[in-house]
Amino acid sequence: MGQIKILVVDDEARLRKLVKDFLVRENYEVIEAQDGQEALDMFMDHPDVALILLDVMMPKLNGFEVLKTIRQTSEVPVIMLTAKGEEDDELTGFSLGVDEYISKPFSPKVLVARVNAVLRRSGETVSNDSVLSVGGIEMSIDAHEVVIDGKRLDLSVKEFELLEYFLRNKGIALSREKILNSVWDYDYFGDARTIDTHVKKLRSKMGEKGDYIKTIWGMGYKFEVEE
Repeated sequence: MGQIKILVVDDEARLRKLVKDFLVRENYEVIEAQDGQEALDMFMDHPDVALILLDVMMPKLNGFEVLKTIRQTSEVPVIMLTAKGEEDDELTGFSLGVDEYISKPFSPKVLVARVNAVLRRSGETVSNDSVLSVGGIEMSIDAHEVVIDGKRLDLSVKEFELLEYFLRNKGIALSREKILNSVWDYDYFGDARTIDTHVKKLRSKMGEKGDYIKTIWGMGYKFEVEE
């Protein structure tokens, strides 16, 4: 089965890039449109689009006009992005057949979770690996469980997400800034000590396998499995 294709429609290039980066990391294929008319053109050119992330306020055609046109021929799932507290927008969208709403500003990780949920409801198979196995570490994403040498680790939510990020980026040097942006979200106002504290706890819980998390002085960390 090929990658699940998602159309991201927003006139803000920075937001499109942010959303695309997070979705690509989850093994989705992402195509983009910067206005309503381009969104319709892209949708016509890509009939295999499995889900659309659609901003409300856009040039040429707004999100409601785009949704209304799409609903004439397709029931593809649509998640609309709207300004916080715009209840009238949400009511309008639901009347036109929107599947889900997310208010700006939003956490990219929450957005990914909503995308996964909507795709599951629509019968699509989410492409992200649900089980990771690296260097004797077994991680089940769905069960939120990590097992090392037959022993289940008791990890906090952030420790689990941090370890998952390390496993998915094995062998890659990761700066503290990159880890903060990826695990704590782009809008998290933390500092390096937050990461260092979580890494220290994670290493301790992992026992000998904690040595896989190498410190790169002055930069960050790298998860490196010793063969």
